[in-house]
Amino acid sequence: MTQQVVASRDAWPRLRVSDWTETRDTLHLWTQIIGKIQLKHAPMVNHWWQVCLHVSPRGLTTSAVPYRSGIFDIEFDFLDQRLDIRTSGGDARSVALRSRSVADFHAEVLGALGKLGIEAAIQPHPNEVEPAVKFADDLEHATYDPDAAQAFWRQLLQAYRVMTRFRARFMGKVSPVHFFWGSMDLACTRFSGRSAPPHPGGAPHLGDWVMREAYSRELSSCGFWPGGGEEGAFYAYAYPAPDGFAEHPVSPEAASFSADLGEFLLPYEAVRTAADPEGDLLRFLQTTYEAAAERGGWDRGALEQDPGRWNDRYPS
Repeated sequence: MTQQVVASRDAWPRLRVSDWTETRDTLHLWTQIIGKIQLKHAPMVNHWWQVCLHVSPRGLTTSAVPYRSGIFDIEFDFLDQRLDIRTSGGDARSVALRSRSVADFHAEVLGALGKLGIEAAIQPHPNEVEPAVKFADDLEHATYDPDAAQAFWRQLLQAYRVMTRFRARFMGKVSPVHFFWGSMDLACTRFSGRSAPPHPGGAPHLGDWVMREAYSRELSSCGFWPGGGEEGAFYAYAYPAPDGFAEHPVSPEAASFSADLGEFLLPYEAVRTAADPEGDLLRFLQTTYEAAAERGGWDRGALEQDPGRWNDRYPS
């Protein structure tokens, strides 16, 4: 086994879902607060892409959010364990990431924004969770393990690296590799270019019209979330799912189709312990995409491209 492959495998952290469930649930709600601040100010982009967080070298960030004549950003820094709010005017505030209630975090974040002159009247309750207790009233979720949060970010970092490589193979409409705070997953979505039937909705505490916008075009989506396996899982699904999608052969061997969820799953631990984690994950992303594209009759010749096509002219 090459040194490069060994180093790659060692970079994938072990984090059992059962060992950090309370921290995960608290952090999930914290990301919803920050995401809703971005939602308040960022211009609408198709499929709600403007509200997503993004993997950064230190954690998760909103990236630049337009505000009046300037911009601001908010970043979860999982190395120094703080939430940083920065403005283009040079002002900044930080909020400590530590065990504290959602209500306390919510109050301090809004207070910090107020000191920076940023208005942030956000929707008061979370989405896609049950029950949806108002942020200002949530005293139950108050656990934060900094080591677990950092390990989760490192899981996202590895998923981001590989999913970004996969994304580069597609020249059609494709989303960024970004973090949806409603469902707490890192996702990347490819589109066939055709319209999709109206989505039925049904997500808890989320308007059906939100889901209809998200799924307004035929798509193949993949991602990672801290559930679905002992250490989380990679997933892939199609909307609408074409005939034969679930039966399409996919790899690696550890991948399977969940009839309950309507999607393919690959346990994170199967990737982490593989001889070639990156290669196995790329095969999962590619073969599950092919299940949607082949069974759905996508124009693959027009939508796919070799990301290394300029390498001879611009060698690395």
